[in-house]
Amino acid sequence: MRFDDASALLGERLTEGTIYHLLAVEGHRLFPDDYLADLFTGSAKGRPTVPARVVCTVMLLQAHEGLSDREAVDRLTFDLRWKAAAGVAVDADAFHPTVLVGVRTRLRGSERPRRLFDDVTVVARTAGLLRGRRRVIDSTPLYDSVSTQDTVTQLRAAIRKVLMVADRVGETTLAAAVRAVLARDDDYAAPGKPPCDWDDPAAREALVDALVRDCQAVLGVLHGRQLPAAVAEAAALLALVTGQDVEEGADGIFRIARRVAKDRIISTVDPQARHGHKSRNRTFDGYKTHLAADPDDELITAVAVTAANVPDRDAVDDLLAGEAPDTNSNSRDQDPAEPGQAERDAGERVDTGDRLEIFGDSAYADADTLQRLGQAGYTVRAKVPPTRNRGGRFSKDDFDIDLGRGQATCPAGNTAPITSTRGGGKATFRRFCRSCPLRAQCTTSQAGRSIAIHPREATLQAARAAQADPAWREAYRANRPTAERKIAHFARRIWGGRKARCRGNARILTDVLTRAAVVNLARLAAIGLRHTPAGWAMAHS
Repeated sequence: MRFDDASALLGERLTEGTIYHLLAVEGHRLFPDDYLADLFTGSAKGRPTVPARVVCTVMLLQAHEGLSDREAVDRLTFDLRWKAAAGVAVDADAFHPTVLVGVRTRLRGSERPRRLFDDVTVVARTAGLLRGRRRVIDSTPLYDSVSTQDTVTQLRAAIRKVLMVADRVGETTLAAAVRAVLARDDDYAAPGKPPCDWDDPAAREALVDALVRDCQAVLGVLHGRQLPAAVAEAAALLALVTGQDVEEGADGIFRIARRVAKDRIISTVDPQARHGHKSRNRTFDGYKTHLAADPDDELITAVAVTAANVPDRDAVDDLLAGEAPDTNSNSRDQDPAEPGQAERDAGERVDTGDRLEIFGDSAYADADTLQRLGQAGYTVRAKVPPTRNRGGRFSKDDFDIDLGRGQATCPAGNTAPITSTRGGGKATFRRFCRSCPLRAQCTTSQAGRSIAIHPREATLQAARAAQADPAWREAYRANRPTAERKIAHFARRIWGGRKARCRGNARILTDVLTRAAVVNLARLAAIGLRHTPAGWAMAHS
């Protein structure tokens, strides 16, 4: 036995069907020596300092176990499973954790920043998977890695950031000009809140007013100047923070506004994070991870990251990118070892003549999304929520709306014409309500009952009629749970799955793509992915 071979030492303890075994056996094919070579083109060394297989394996297993960079390198140093998966000797030295930071940065700036996820997807397609004509989509909160800041902290931090960036890029004259206009007795050097008697409303008010005036003074200095990119970015953040939470009173004093600004910045440390709502009563701060999955093979097919306040429907195009709505255009799979294969080929499809079916919850069931995807050639199975009326009275769904005749009939059998309004239509039953025996079950308004007609009412009616079909409901029940199951797999590790490891959409997307790639690899390992003389295949094929 070779005592420097981790796989030999582990023997049967390197269990087949695990991601560690798959990477140990096939890692050299998944990540050949030149896999990351393009990231180092033009650099002084011209090649990566750590073999591609090693660094890719560490990035994937780091995401698999939810570890920090330092913890991941420690695993490579001491864990035989990691050494076997990475194909390194038992006594091999590990690399410094900053190597992972550098590779991720280079990866984001490369022509193929999504390669880890895309190439695993191509492997699955080559092995005969992902041929189904169904996709389930959903989102899940991804909590940010910074603390949410209040208005006072943001105002002061935004000024401090301008000064720090100006000093860092060598704009000492500009930094001096900014400091010269600051009226508060504060050098803005230390982080945190300024001293104040927080129990005194007048003191709090005076502090907010002084901070806003310092912000305005700084913006006055920066206005019209040719600024370096980093300073211009800090100035833009200062302008946003200054205007989003405060308003000037009639007495000329700036106070915190009694409102919440739309798209409010919640932290100057991570300006892209936002307040979000998973439900009416459940809020969170940070981002959303959006996933699409194949319910047949239970593999993630696409991911996207948005701010927490972005509606789920706005990420649909990203989740369906590369997914043909029909099967008219087929392509041939490429060997996943070939450079650029993920971008050149989305994978061959079985020509069933079917439209791609999209399964989603009510977040994707608004009329605009349903109509747009339907016109694009997709079949959307998303639950249009029922209309409701307070007190259990008749809802809009209890009215018979005849768009062809331009009229609506109420539960009492009275018919009213639909009149056009800005952005839709309206049917008013006021003249019938006065003597209607069902009025108490319909409305409490003195003006009588009226119903609004959506501009795309026909689309909503068709969707509600479709989801009343038992076959539609059975298909929904059979496929929709896969989305929740894959989200559970994705978010099982808190660090990187449920909570962001870094700041900013671009960096977080790199982590999300890596996490999705390793979730897929773990699934492929469990169902028997292997490489044969004919290429990638499943154990049962």
